Amino acid sequence: MSEFLLSLVIPVHNEESNILPLWERLEKTLASYKYEILFINDGSTDKTAAVIKELAKKNHKLKLLSFTKNFGHQNALICGYQHALGDCIVTIDADLQDPPEIIPQMVAKWQNGADIVYAKRKTRQDGFFKRLSAYLFYRFVNILSDTPIPTDTGDFRLQSKKVNTFLKELPEHNKFLRGLVAWGGFKEEIVLFDRDKRLSGKTHYTFSKMLNFALDGIISFSTKPLRLATYVGFFVSGVGMLGILYAIWRRFFLPHEYWVTGWTALFVAVLFLGGAQLFTIGIIGEYIGKMYKETQNRPQFLLKEKVNL
Repeated sequence: MSEFLLSLVIPVHNEESNILPLWERLEKTLASYKYEILFINDGSTDKTAAVIKELAKKNHKLKLLSFTKNFGHQNALICGYQHALGDCIVTIDADLQDPPEIIPQMVAKWQNGADIVYAKRKTRQDGFFKRLSAYLFYRFVNILSDTPIPTDTGDFRLQSKKVNTFLKELPEHNKFLRGLVAWGGFKEEIVLFDRDKRLSGKTHYTFSKMLNFALDGIISFSTKPLRLATYVGFFVSGVGMLGILYAIWRRFFLPHEYWVTGWTALFVAVLFLGGAQLFTIGIIGEYIGKMYKETQNRPQFLLKEKVNL
């Protein structure tokens, strides 16, 4: 039995069919460790909580925290970090795409001095669209973000108690955890693995959620979009100035029959300028929305139930 405490934080949302298979594999993997497992029930509407409660009656190392509603995957992780007591904390999803059997490799790298150990996917069994969107997500975020995020890693990682304390003490409410973990500058290691298909059910990360997640990460860690809006403004102004000079030149230096007499050029110019303005306003609006949410100072989640805590 290990001398340190290993905490597992597992967000769950409508995963009732995956809980027992996950527990069977975790029980074998964690047999030689002193551990606790925190299931964060993110507003499930199926029997996920009931299945976990039955397991928790037989093993008090299994703990359950249930939200009053669905507050989102990132807030579920934050809840787990706040309640985890371990010397190192592993976050993993319940769909068994990420194999719990590599946790001992991650722990070994932590014992050798790493503060963060990422589980990085060598291959993945998802469909083409899912693989493409995940590939574009990391590249898109890293192009526009000032803090590079390790590609193809997700939220399956180990972090030391020091990193966990750092994340808990950050004052911001809308935390983009993948970026914050990388932003801290802690010593990092990687464990490679082959990602399996989801055991059952459907992914909760749709394309629209991935897009919103990417935008949230960019807004949280970079002002490059604002700079891009400035560049667009300069470009549009430059094109407009060239158009004015061109119109003046035609008016004074070309015969009357070469003048622009229709409304097409005006229509195109209005659409072009309007599109550029909306683009710029949209970027500014994203930042204002982020500040608005921070100033509200609302809790990140509300708990309705605790088991074995």
